[in-house]
Amino acid sequence: MTPPPLFLEGYRRFKRERYPDEAGRFAKLSRGQAPTALVISCSDSRVDPATIFSAAPGELFVVRNVAALVPPYEEAGGYHGTSAALEFAVSRLEVADVVILGHGLCGGDEAALAAAEDRPLGRFIEPWVGLLAPVRDQVMADQTLTSPEARQEALEHLGVRQSLANLAGFPFVEEALEAGTLRLHGAWFSIARAELHWLDEGRDSFEPLPG
Repeated sequence: MTPPPLFLEGYRRFKRERYPDEAGRFAKLSRGQAPTALVISCSDSRVDPATIFSAAPGELFVVRNVAALVPPYEEAGGYHGTSAALEFAVSRLEVADVVILGHGLCGGDEAALAAAEDRPLGRFIEPWVGLLAPVRDQVMADQTLTSPEARQEALEHLGVRQSLANLAGFPFVEEALEAGTLRLHGAWFSIARAELHWLDEGRDSFEPLPG
């Protein structure tokens, strides 16, 4: 079966326009990877970490899932795709930085808010975005958030913070933090403004980075 035009034409452009300039890079990457950072971001098609950070192949180890969530650490049986990628990045690749990248207009956060109203979400979506329930309830109880847009953005920010807290619960992350070999960061990207906000721990707020 022939690939859809999006893939076939995109691949041809890559081989024609980009690969000639990066053939040496790909030859080097064929011998192994050594990214310095892990980015955990949303699956949303509008928020691509490599595009936002202008990263070349091999520079970022990326995990994408609905709402850019890190689940709490647990050793129970089951499938732990995000946790496995985190362990690989920290323990095997020894990345120096982990970034949780949330974003505006996030469908996962919107779904978490919808769950508070008992709206049907889907068999797999509902338990996944249910990880946001503690901070979602915090948002819903905040009387200063008077519009759906304000509540959603507040949840997007709190979701990043919750994932950062969950990260610290993984033993191998805790060990790397104590050894001073790993740093954790929170970020939020505005799709409408193409603007990146970084979590400033001192100010306890997401601050826009200079463009």
